Amino acid sequence: MLHVLFIFSFFPVLLHSASAPFSGQQQHPIPDPCYDEHGVSRRCVPEFVNAAFGKEVQASSTCGRPATRTCDASEPKKAHPASHLTDLNSAGNMTCWRSESFPRHSPQNVSLTLSLGKKFEVTYVSLQFCSPRPESVAIFKSMDYGKTWVPYQYYSSQCRRLYGKPSRASVTKQNEQEALCTDGHTDLYPLTGGLIAFSTLDGRPSAQDFDSSPVLQDWVTATDIRVVFSRPHLQGNRDSEVSDDGPGFFYSVGEFQVGGRCKCNGHASRCGKDKEGRLVCDCKHNTEGPECDRCKAFHYDRPWQRANAREANECMACSCNLHARRCRFNMELYKLSGRKSGGVCLNCRHNTAGRHCHYCKEGFYRDVSRPITDRRACKACDCHPVGAAGKTCNQTTGQCPCKDGVTGLTCNRCAKGYQQSRSPIAPCIKIPAVVPTPALTSTEEPADCEQYCKPPKGNYKINLKKYCKKDFVVQVNVLEMEMVGSWAKFTVNVLSVYKCRDDRVKRGDNVLWIHIKDLSCKCPKILLSRRYLVMGSSEGQGDRPGLTADKNSMVIQWRDAWTRRLRKLQRKEKKGKCVKP
Repeated sequence: MLHVLFIFSFFPVLLHSASAPFSGQQQHPIPDPCYDEHGVSRRCVPEFVNAAFGKEVQASSTCGRPATRTCDASEPKKAHPASHLTDLNSAGNMTCWRSESFPRHSPQNVSLTLSLGKKFEVTYVSLQFCSPRPESVAIFKSMDYGKTWVPYQYYSSQCRRLYGKPSRASVTKQNEQEALCTDGHTDLYPLTGGLIAFSTLDGRPSAQDFDSSPVLQDWVTATDIRVVFSRPHLQGNRDSEVSDDGPGFFYSVGEFQVGGRCKCNGHASRCGKDKEGRLVCDCKHNTEGPECDRCKAFHYDRPWQRANAREANECMACSCNLHARRCRFNMELYKLSGRKSGGVCLNCRHNTAGRHCHYCKEGFYRDVSRPITDRRACKACDCHPVGAAGKTCNQTTGQCPCKDGVTGLTCNRCAKGYQQSRSPIAPCIKIPAVVPTPALTSTEEPADCEQYCKPPKGNYKINLKKYCKKDFVVQVNVLEMEMVGSWAKFTVNVLSVYKCRDDRVKRGDNVLWIHIKDLSCKCPKILLSRRYLVMGSSEGQGDRPGLTADKNSMVIQWRDAWTRRLRKLQRKEKKGKCVKP
């Protein structure tokens, strides 16, 4: 009876169960055993139960089924089905399954096969007999729903002859998953009510450190249990009304128990049935699967682990800053992080990139006014197609790479000292310096520019009187300059014509002539790549095409506020208020 004593002394320590292991009752229920009162995860396990109770048992031989089979001669019509093995039994009402009777020298193997419906962590298997205990019994387990079987335990007075095992062998850490054979059950008495109880952990060296032993965790795991009776006890186990040579030997069991817990790896406190009626764990700690044996989707920041008494090993969500819905686990990154984080976000959205979707992808830059979790945390670079040297900007500042002479966040304007060109390769070129020509050293160069230039510098007031005196009033953009003799020839683009008395003044490309002596005294003063208001006279134009400006002309840098004033002067001229003296 060593095994029976072991079950009731050792199991409460190992399985944290109280003195009533099958009751499943708690004196102080808590809302969710998988979390403490502060909501912190902790190990939780389903209640300890008789996993065989109410389950169907497949018997290879049953008394009276089919009707042609040999049964009890004294009660030929009484049924002894396999359902009696797992029904509710009491001391005063012991229902028994019984095999058919067979001759003494015929094959005597009879098997009972029990499916648990899912993986259980089995602590013991017990059989309460209505007949004397068999002389030889083998217990097997399956972890794949009956596809393959491995031995759990053998009982026989002839261990080596029947099972190739020594009797009463010891187990070491090197062979903790080895089935043993024992001969300590073969006493004939009691004739009925005898018990065989197999403990899965009795004598296993790592039993006291079960949490840290994957070998034993695998050893106790089973989906099915099979018991094979190989030899009946030849004394006392026969029908009383038959001779030794006739039919009379049989096996009879009143209760078949499998004690254990639904296997949930410490991540569930109960098992229930799913929509298909299959038994599954009610998983917590962000786990899922029939045994809570994997992390839920998007919770791959660290690898799945079984919970233990020290650590719940909750699956952690990947950190993707709300920009990804999927992630994967990377062991190398996990190790490099000091075993803290191994999640890698997949398919980052909202123009983000990186392992955690934590920076902007190529062609976008970070909007620091918004948190990284914002859907619009990344803005498009918007680099100018001509001024920028590429489409990718600095992902922190948004600065585009500009071509020589180009500036601006998006490379959309020429830098100081540069003017716009018509080339997409070099859109901005250096403004050429105006260098005095030999003509400036001639006798035409005025000795006193202050006296030469009239009207005085800075007199830029625009009124109707000045407007009426001029033959043309135009807005021009100065593009290029070249020297033609003693004249400076400026290539200009006429943007607006407010007044003209000469058909040579038209919108579009044109030229503006200024004598070198006027230019050297800066009356008028003119620079490239600037817009100017030019008010001048046609006198002295000669046969030169275009416009001519001199010291008496008004050439002043353009101001947008003048547009309204000039249009007003235009209307007054049309009404006849502008008469040239």
